[in-house]
Amino acid sequence: MEKKNNIIAYYIIASSILWGLTIVVTAFLIKSSENATKAITIMGVAAALHLILIWGPLAAQMKKQREGEMTSKDSKD
Repeated sequence: MEKKNNIIAYYIIASSILWGLTIVVTAFLIKSSENATKAITIMGVAAALHLILIWGPLAAQMKKQREGEMTSKDSKD
Protein backbone atom coordinates (compact mmCIF):
# COMPACT_ATOMS: atom_id res chain seq x y z
CA MET A 1 0.00 0.00 0.00
CA GLU A 2 2.87 2.36 0.82
CA LYS A 3 4.37 2.00 -2.69
CA LYS A 4 1.07 2.94 -4.34
CA ASN A 5 0.84 6.08 -2.24
CA ASN A 6 4.38 7.01 -3.30
CA ILE A 7 3.45 6.67 -6.98
CA ILE A 8 0.50 8.99 -6.52
CA ALA A 9 2.74 11.47 -4.71
CA TYR A 10 5.16 11.47 -7.67
CA TYR A 11 2.33 12.33 -10.05
CA ILE A 12 1.27 15.23 -7.85
CA ILE A 13 4.85 16.52 -7.63
CA ALA A 14 5.23 16.23 -11.41
CA SER A 15 2.01 18.18 -11.80
CA SER A 16 3.35 20.97 -9.61
CA ILE A 17 6.63 21.12 -11.51
CA LEU A 18 4.83 21.24 -14.85
CA TRP A 19 2.61 24.12 -13.80
CA GLY A 20 5.49 25.98 -12.15
CA LEU A 21 7.52 25.86 -15.34
CA THR A 22 4.51 26.84 -17.42
CA ILE A 23 3.82 29.88 -15.28
CA VAL A 24 7.47 31.00 -15.38
CA VAL A 25 7.68 30.67 -19.17
CA THR A 26 4.37 32.47 -19.59
CA ALA A 27 5.52 35.30 -17.33
CA PHE A 28 8.63 35.84 -19.47
CA LEU A 29 6.59 35.85 -22.68
CA ILE A 30 3.89 38.14 -21.41
CA LYS A 31 6.38 40.93 -20.60
CA SER A 32 5.60 42.31 -24.04
CA SER A 33 1.96 42.49 -25.05
CA GLU A 34 2.72 41.20 -28.55
CA ASN A 35 3.40 37.77 -27.07
CA ALA A 36 0.09 37.50 -25.22
CA THR A 37 -1.39 35.10 -27.79
CA LYS A 38 1.69 32.88 -27.51
CA ALA A 39 1.25 32.82 -23.75
CA ILE A 40 -2.39 31.77 -24.09
CA THR A 41 -1.36 29.00 -26.48
CA ILE A 42 1.31 27.75 -24.09
CA MET A 43 -1.15 27.70 -21.20
CA GLY A 44 -3.68 25.78 -23.28
CA VAL A 45 -1.13 23.19 -24.40
CA ALA A 46 0.12 22.83 -20.83
CA ALA A 47 -3.41 22.28 -19.55
CA ALA A 48 -4.05 19.59 -22.17
CA LEU A 49 -0.73 17.86 -21.45
CA HIS A 50 -1.43 18.08 -17.75
CA LEU A 51 -4.75 16.30 -18.12
CA ILE A 52 -3.36 13.62 -20.44
CA LEU A 53 0.05 12.95 -18.88
CA ILE A 54 -0.59 13.55 -15.20
CA TRP A 55 -4.24 13.15 -14.23
CA GLY A 56 -5.02 10.31 -16.64
CA PRO A 57 -2.43 7.94 -15.15
CA LEU A 58 -3.16 9.26 -11.66
CA ALA A 59 -6.85 8.45 -12.03
CA ALA A 60 -5.98 4.97 -13.30
CA GLN A 61 -3.63 4.42 -10.35
CA MET A 62 -6.25 5.60 -7.87
CA LYS A 63 -8.81 3.29 -9.48
CA LYS A 64 -6.45 0.31 -9.13
CA GLN A 65 -5.82 1.24 -5.52
CA ARG A 66 -9.54 1.51 -4.79
CA GLU A 67 -10.23 -1.85 -6.49
CA GLY A 68 -7.43 -3.44 -4.46
CA GLU A 69 -8.95 -2.12 -1.25
CA MET A 70 -12.37 -3.45 -2.21
CA THR A 71 -10.88 -6.86 -3.03
CA SER A 72 -9.10 -7.03 0.31
CA LYS A 73 -12.34 -6.08 2.10
CA ASP A 74 -14.20 -8.84 0.23
CA SER A 75 -11.60 -11.43 1.17
CA LYS A 76 -11.90 -10.47 4.85
CA ASP A 77 -15.66 -11.06 4.82
